[in-house]
Amino acid sequence: MSKIEVDTIAPQSGTTVTLGESGDSINVTPGAIKDSSGNVIISKSGSTVTLGASGDTVSVAAGATLEGAGLAWQSDIKTASFTAVAGEGYWVNTTSSAITITLPAAASVGDQIIFTDYARTWETNAVTVNQNSLNFQGATSPNPVYDTNGQSVNIVYSGATQGWIPNSDDDATNKVIPPYSIDFLVVAGGGGSGLGYSGGGGGGGFRTSTQSANIGTVITVTVGDGGAGGTVDRGIQGSSSSISGSGLTTITSAGGGGGGGVGAYVGGDGGSGGGGTENVGGSGNTPSTSPSQGNNGGYGSPASPGYGSGGGGGAGAVGGNGTNTAGGNGGNGAASSITGSSVTYAGGGGGGLYQGTSGGAGGTGGGGNAATSTESQGVPGTANTGGGGGGSNDTAPYSINGVAGGKGVVILSVPTANYSGTTTGSPTVTTSGSNTIMQFNGSGSYTA
Repeated sequence: MSKIEVDTIAPQSGTTVTLGESGDSINVTPGAIKDSSGNVIISKSGSTVTLGASGDTVSVAAGATLEGAGLAWQSDIKTASFTAVAGEGYWVNTTSSAITITLPAAASVGDQIIFTDYARTWETNAVTVNQNSLNFQGATSPNPVYDTNGQSVNIVYSGATQGWIPNSDDDATNKVIPPYSIDFLVVAGGGGSGLGYSGGGGGGGFRTSTQSANIGTVITVTVGDGGAGGTVDRGIQGSSSSISGSGLTTITSAGGGGGGGVGAYVGGDGGSGGGGTENVGGSGNTPSTSPSQGNNGGYGSPASPGYGSGGGGGAGAVGGNGTNTAGGNGGNGAASSITGSSVTYAGGGGGGLYQGTSGGAGGTGGGGNAATSTESQGVPGTANTGGGGGGSNDTAPYSINGVAGGKGVVILSVPTANYSGTTTGSPTVTTSGSNTIMQFNGSGSYTA
C-alpha cells in the first residue's frame, strides 16, 4: 500500500507531480488501483506509472492510505512452461503436459507470486519451479516439484539468505527440499618408521561411506597428518582423519601404527600396524579399530646378519616379514574410484635392515621404500595418500632416525545438481560424469 501526503494529485501530460515534500513518491504494485466502477486510477507497467487519462484528477485526504489491487491475476491460462513475474498470479493447466515455472532472475524483499492448479491435474503432470539461481527456502537446488491436484502455491521473497518462502503451498512434503546422497573416502595419516634398523610405518586407516545429508548440513572434514619418524625408538602413529555433521554417522579412520625401532621393537597399532624389528620377532599389531581399516605389519627377523625388519601393513594387505638378508615389503594399499579413476591409498612402508642394502619396497598407495644403502634413511610416505614411512638401515650406535608417514586425505563426491559450492579449507574441486568431487588435502568443511 502507499501513503499519499497531499490533498490532490492532478497530473496532466507533460507535467510534474509533487507529492508533499520534494522527494516523496507513490509506490504502486504491479497491476492497478481502480475506482468503484472498475476504472484504472493508478497503474504500473515496468518503470512507467500511469495515473488515469490526461487531465484526470485524484483527490485524496491528507494522510490517507491508498491500497492497491494486490496481485495481478493473468487472464491467459498457462499451458506451457513460462517465466513468472513478481506481483502476478497464474492459473496453470497441466492437462496436456508437465510445466516448468521459471522464477525471476532477480527479486526484492516482499515480491510475491501465486500459481494455482487450473484443472486439478498436477498429480498427473507436475509443476516444477526453476529457482533461476535464487534460493528457495535457503537452497539453490533441487528445484521444488508440486504434484498435488488442486494445489495453490503462494511464495514471497524474503531476501538472499532464505530466498523464496512459500506463504502457503497446501503440501508440507514439498516445502522441505529432500536430502541427497554423498560418497565419502576417509584416509588417515600414515605411521612413521622407527629409529635405527626399523620397521616400516603402517598405512593410515582407510574407510568409505555413503550417507544422505540434509540441505544446509555443515560437514566437518578433518585430515590427519602423517606420524613423525622415531628419534628415540618406535615411529609415531599417524593422526586420524574424519567426517562429521548433524544427522550423519561420524566416520573416523585411525592413523597408521609406527614402525618398530631400536628399544621398542614391536610395531605400533593403528589403522594398519607398523612393522616389527630385531630378534624378538616384533609384530605388526592387529589394527585397533573396528571395523578393520587395514592390516597387520610384518615381523622382524631374529636372524643375523641382516635382522631384516617387517614392512608396515597396508589397507589392502599385510606387511611382509623380514629375513636375515632383507627387509619385508610394505603391504599394498586399497583402491578407490571416488574421483572418477582408480587411485590406491594407505600402503605400508618397507622394512629396513641392520646390515645390507636390501630394504623392503613400500606398498602401493604411497608406502615409502626402505633405505637401500647402509647408514641411511628410508623414504617418507607420500603426502595425501596415508602411506607409511620406509624403514632405515643402521648399525650401532643407532643414530639414523626414522621418517614420517604421508598425510591423509578426505574426498567427497556429490551429485553436481546438488553441489552447493560452499566450502572451507580450499579443497580441490573437479567433476566426473554427473558428480562433483572435493578432495580435502587439509581440514575444512562442506555445506550440503
